Amino acid sequence: MRSFITLVLSLFFLSATAQKKAAFVSGKVLDENENPLAKVSVTILGKTTGVITNDSGYFKIKVAAEKTLALVFSYSGFSETKQIFYLSENEEEKITVRLERNSKVLDEVVVGDDRERERVETGLTKINPKSAITLPSTIGGVEGLIKILVGGNNELTSQYNVRGGNYDENLIYINDFEIFRPYLVRSGQQEGLSLINPEMTRNVNFYNGGFQSKYGDKMSSVLDIQYKKPRAFGGSVYVSLLEQGFHLEGSAKNEKVSYLIGVRNKSNRNLLSSQETQGSYIPSSNDLQAFVTYKLNDKWQLEMLANYSTSKFSFFPESAQKTSSVFSPLFTANLGLDIYFEGQEKDGYTTNLIGLSAVNQINKKTKLKWMVSHFQNKENENFDIAGAYLFGDRDFDNSSSSFGQIVNPLGAGYYQNYARNELNIEVWNGTLKGSIDKGKHFIQFGNSIEQTNIKDKLYEWEYQDSAGYSLQLNSGKLYNFLNTNASLSIQKYTGYVQDNISFKNDKRDITLQGGIRYNYNSLSKEFLVSPRVQASIKPNWKKDVVIKFAAGLYSQPPFYRELRKYDGTLNIDVKSQKSYQLVAGMDYNFKSKNRPFRITTEAYYKSMWDVIPYDIDNVRVRYFGNNNAKAYAYGIETRLYSELVKDAESWLSIGLMRTRENIEGDHYYQYKNAAGETITSRSQDQVPVDSVRNEVGWLRRPSDRLITIGLFLQDYLSTNKNFRVHLNLLYGSNMPYNIPNSVKYRNGLIIEPYIRADIGFSALLLSEKNKRRSHSPFKNFDNIWASFEVFNLIDRRNTISYQLIKDFSNTVYSIPNRLTPRLVNFKIVGRF
Repeated sequence: MRSFITLVLSLFFLSATAQKKAAFVSGKVLDENENPLAKVSVTILGKTTGVITNDSGYFKIKVAAEKTLALVFSYSGFSETKQIFYLSENEEEKITVRLERNSKVLDEVVVGDDRERERVETGLTKINPKSAITLPSTIGGVEGLIKILVGGNNELTSQYNVRGGNYDENLIYINDFEIFRPYLVRSGQQEGLSLINPEMTRNVNFYNGGFQSKYGDKMSSVLDIQYKKPRAFGGSVYVSLLEQGFHLEGSAKNEKVSYLIGVRNKSNRNLLSSQETQGSYIPSSNDLQAFVTYKLNDKWQLEMLANYSTSKFSFFPESAQKTSSVFSPLFTANLGLDIYFEGQEKDGYTTNLIGLSAVNQINKKTKLKWMVSHFQNKENENFDIAGAYLFGDRDFDNSSSSFGQIVNPLGAGYYQNYARNELNIEVWNGTLKGSIDKGKHFIQFGNSIEQTNIKDKLYEWEYQDSAGYSLQLNSGKLYNFLNTNASLSIQKYTGYVQDNISFKNDKRDITLQGGIRYNYNSLSKEFLVSPRVQASIKPNWKKDVVIKFAAGLYSQPPFYRELRKYDGTLNIDVKSQKSYQLVAGMDYNFKSKNRPFRITTEAYYKSMWDVIPYDIDNVRVRYFGNNNAKAYAYGIETRLYSELVKDAESWLSIGLMRTRENIEGDHYYQYKNAAGETITSRSQDQVPVDSVRNEVGWLRRPSDRLITIGLFLQDYLSTNKNFRVHLNLLYGSNMPYNIPNSVKYRNGLIIEPYIRADIGFSALLLSEKNKRRSHSPFKNFDNIWASFEVFNLIDRRNTISYQLIKDFSNTVYSIPNRLTPRLVNFKIVGRF
């Protein structure tokens, strides 16, 4: 009996002691899209018992205190995750665990789920926003990844061209609200932050052609962004030499309210200070974005998207030294140009968007979304810059006393550029969108009304004096003079209806999508109807292959830049540009050495009419202001997606493309004068009867590029995933450059191939917060990463445009304007 009592007392004592040494871990388990995961197993490492998460992803488990232990989180289809704890007595640690799917990256970026593949997605690329965060790029963001897919030729801008179109032909949506960029930006150095905050992004869908009827009226591409709807508190903060920012996210306890807020600041001073033109660069760009949702009940949800962005660019140029080994019309190996400036430039661009929507889930199969938005864009350009220049042969003999100087002058001159330009754009939009799921049919429809108000003031002139001779064009002694005011009010009505129909049998799965879209605007007074159809076939083969087709009509009503001619006047009689497009392709998914691979190939053809010709100078698109051309584009694109190592996506994109245009009235006349010189004229009234008429015919469009190659690569040490490398490589073959106001020399210059490589190295400074002691000053951070990036690894000074210079004999020479050299960047990112 005495022994039994002793045993009972001992057990009681041990039990009481164990209770005093207890602690707790609680929290939520989410997937990569911030959705709660139910029935996730949570166990203590080395034990077989534990708990499972409820329908909200919540769990709470009792653990031993003052003892190092690990919790194991496991769920079918997701990678197992372990987290280490050391807790004090009675301490409760609250955490958020995010599980990653097996081969998660390819699921998101490449393959998608079965439902996405059944719904026809010709031309779709799904992009992982996490890759946009880690991408070593001077512009960063989602647009940096898109440029790897479609190509680019300017690392200072987030603009991109798709399948022969210019940037104005691309649609961009954030949570179904259309987004616009500033219009007066002339060069990439004036551009601020990219449109999309990748830290706030949940899904990125990019359509590079043949897109559906539900998207708007442009001719090239659609970038469809969805911001997150968080269910737990979190955030991030980052600091680099180029950009700084933070974001916060979370939801109320009852999960009726969720919020997402991001603040960013960017300055390209370090990039611009290395350019050929020396001086004081003061660029600054800031934005504030917010996305808030409020769930009224099971059927109604309210959403608000807000965006305020401001960019300022001040420039006080001092001097520039440029060198060219190739110029027209002769070849000189050491041609140099020295410019000495006076004056300054001050530009400002402010945009803001407020969008409100009410989502009505009528029942499980019917959904309506009511939307209203207001967008405003205020821009101003103010510059008065003069430059005195001297050009000729430059001495590159470093043993010479004249090393680096121009020793054989070919020309000298003086020029002055002046502008006081203002642009104010307001866009009001009201939209109703809906969907009905009827099993084999998935019907989508929508209608919108839009009011656009544009006020524009253009006052700009240019003076040129070469070798003592004033070069006159108009307005006295000014080479170029623009002075216009415009005020426009445009109403636009659009709508669509489309149906996804699914046919399945033992031999194949077929999905057919047919839709029709209409648009009418009060400016061109055109009522245009655009039928579009897509089809996908997934044969019941051993290999996972999907065959896709798309065809449709696409139109693009003029907005602002298309209306303005070279002389600054507006042509309000401009019609919509139109095209029909054909696309055919296939997707092939397979595994090799237990790694997922995907190959996508698409061939396309675009025929365009009522085209408004344009020139591109840096990032500035200058239209002719008339529907006086027809054009075409055709090509083939192939992309290979894979993982060199698990959970690190990589892809290779190769594109071949040709695009041509034929401008009406682009002929010119040539004859010889009394001195035997060849004279060129565009007017038949000014030439002799025996003059020769020359037809220009089909020419390369400004965006014509035969070969485009993009590579995005991620890797990490096989022994340690905490050390990673990211590489992106771009190659684009040459592009044409048009001499302004010249018919004879359209396509007269060639921009050299664009070659660019950026690399970044990342190291994990602090690991998951649950691996640290509870009293650590960094206990609230999930992780902290440090990155070292090298931009333009091969130090290639790519050409973006040309500066035209006249010598003493009035002969025109071209001097290339170069982009940035090799530069480095440091970045620290912390997430909590």
